[in-house]
Amino acid sequence: MNFPKRENFQASEKPLVIVGSKNPVKIACTESAFTEAFATGFIVNGINAASQVSDQPKGDEETYLGARNRVLNSKKTFPEADYWVGIEGGIGEDGRGMYAFAWIYIENKSGLHGKAKTGTFYLPKAIAELIRSGMELGIANDQFFAQENSKQNGGAVGILTRGTITRQTYYNQAIVLALIPFLNNELF
Repeated sequence: MNFPKRENFQASEKPLVIVGSKNPVKIACTESAFTEAFATGFIVNGINAASQVSDQPKGDEETYLGARNRVLNSKKTFPEADYWVGIEGGIGEDGRGMYAFAWIYIENKSGLHGKAKTGTFYLPKAIAELIRSGMELGIANDQFFAQENSKQNGGAVGILTRGTITRQTYYNQAIVLALIPFLNNELF
């Protein structure tokens, strides 16, 4: 997809947000969260930006790094934007089992950044075993639940909550939380 250069936008144009993914769920939740937080419209586009972490990030540090790398790589590819957003889903394990979560990292053109983490939820043992065998969560969901491309739809959270919480609503709140520094820049 070709994006218009920032200098071709007029002052009355909506701010441009680049999401470091072409996943339609990540693009839609970013647009929704920005619009809710700022009570104004945005132009939101997704690009393929490398996370530079494993396909299935494990733990907070690797997952956070993936979200941040998506922003840094998006900025290199499309420096004309007003904001860049990285969303990276990960898994972790503790004594209670394997759980899923995501990190959100946002930066604006002046270098201000915000970050937030979604809530966590525990995965069924059968899904955890598939992940331990080397599968990414989305592929494990597709195989176990006989779905196709679930990560671009409801994801694990949508499947396991029977649609009560969609992947979009799951990410939406964390994106708004990551926008706190931009809503209160005098405090940051």
